[in-house]
Amino acid sequence: MNENAFDSDKEGLEPQVVVLKVSNMFMINYNYLIIDHINSESILLDPAWEMDKIELALEASRTTLKGILLTHSHFDHLHLARPLAEKYDCPIWMSREEITISKYSAPQLQGIGTKPFWVGSLKIKPLFTPGHTLGSMCYLIGNNLFSGDTLFYEGCGLCPDIESAYDMFDSLKQITNTVKPTTRIFPGHKYVKDPGQVFSSVYQNNIYLQFNNKHDFASYRLRKGQNHSKFFEFQ
Repeated sequence: MNENAFDSDKEGLEPQVVVLKVSNMFMINYNYLIIDHINSESILLDPAWEMDKIELALEASRTTLKGILLTHSHFDHLHLARPLAEKYDCPIWMSREEITISKYSAPQLQGIGTKPFWVGSLKIKPLFTPGHTLGSMCYLIGNNLFSGDTLFYEGCGLCPDIESAYDMFDSLKQITNTVKPTTRIFPGHKYVKDPGQVFSSVYQNNIYLQFNNKHDFASYRLRKGQNHSKFFEFQ
């Protein structure tokens, strides 16, 4: 990571995004290989479950893995981060808050804040988006938002309590005020719509983005029936 390689006001390369659907028993996740073709380098986001599939994608891309971004510390989002970082000798980036809260550790782990940084020609813009966890982050790279378990096409991540639901409300408002209508959204899971939908479509179809009052939002987010059984509806 070289925070001083380019003027921070400049925009980075628009990357190629390779979508990797991975699974373990009933849990389905989406990992992303984010490619900088100028430098033949790549970044992985939230690698989990299927090492062979991830390594085949890396091999096919003909790139050097330069780092691993983690949106949060749940096991289905970091399962393969440490072994991949050790094998490819690259850093793992996660928010300092999430590291402190989760106690996750790895020799390659680096805590980050919201200061943009560069990896080759890719400008990484971290957005601090607590709610699903206290230290969750999304990442804006080019015109692509990697939203982890904060924002899905059809909804948002589970919140354990009312304070977390208030945080989620603020995080979704931050996303709405940051991205463009044409920004592509790449979440950690999907219910129906494939990853990579533009934000204008997400906004029109996601009820959680329509609330203007955080108390109403929290009541709806914490309504009965919103529990871990939803995991089995991921596709």
